[in-house]
Amino acid sequence: MLQNGGGTAPAATDGLIKETTTQAFVKDVIEESRRQPVLIDFWAPWCGPCKQLTPVLEKVVKAAKGKVKLVKMNIDDHPAIPGQMGIQSIPAVIAFVNGQPADGFMGALPESQVVAFLERLTKEKLGGDKDLLKAAEQALAGGDHAGAAEIYAQVLQEDSASIPALAGLARCYVASGNIEQAKQTLAMIPESKQNDSAVSAARAAIELADQSKSLGPISELEQKVATDPKDYQSRFDLALALNAKGSREQAVDQLMEIVKRDRKWNEDGARKQLVQFFDAWGPTDEATIAGRKRLSSVLFA
Repeated sequence: MLQNGGGTAPAATDGLIKETTTQAFVKDVIEESRRQPVLIDFWAPWCGPCKQLTPVLEKVVKAAKGKVKLVKMNIDDHPAIPGQMGIQSIPAVIAFVNGQPADGFMGALPESQVVAFLERLTKEKLGGDKDLLKAAEQALAGGDHAGAAEIYAQVLQEDSASIPALAGLARCYVASGNIEQAKQTLAMIPESKQNDSAVSAARAAIELADQSKSLGPISELEQKVATDPKDYQSRFDLALALNAKGSREQAVDQLMEIVKRDRKWNEDGARKQLVQFFDAWGPTDEATIAGRKRLSSVLFA
């Protein structure tokens, strides 16, 4: 990003920061992330916000003293990887941990938010509400929507502006079918925090809930797919319906089948829908972790 005449920025000392290519992506990002978290920063020379974010990222990564590495990819020179990952706007930063995408954000965040992002990623700093938020996330993932909502409310009593708690509460409303209340809760979050990963997850959950309203009965969709395995629209709708009733693994199965059979169907629609599922479920959900592993094995085989 901060380029000299549009050229490639020199690598930082100690190998903490480097540029990568399509060919080197697996080695530089996926394999390296098995040793410590790796941030992949998608940028372009013409992107003004990218130039604002770069020095912030580099400063924070250097301050972390080896706990995380930064890898930058020019999307103009290397469009394949960002295209496969569904990157539609830049700057976009995706964190890889243990070979899998784990978290991320879009836009030129201020230094304080980048520091907070890295702290969440490396788990070096535990805030007072961290254990409560973890308990709420576990309750929500386990189907205890009411219990999760109570814990998020407890966090909000101490910090009414807690972004993870507000976003989590919105997801609780989605899970209980109260979509309008979920939208109202999400609207309480300031515009400057709308790119937070927890907010993105809640927004994706709301969008999925709205999508599922127009779907037919699961039994009818299953019959259509059984009759014609290449009826990808019915298979796609079946995945949405399965997700709506909480059958996440089966939903992933249906979309992965489309990806394997016809990657280009509906302009890569199955992979894009998988990404939205992962956003809605959150990076630590078991279905997200397993689904991302399966998708990566296909995309980067």
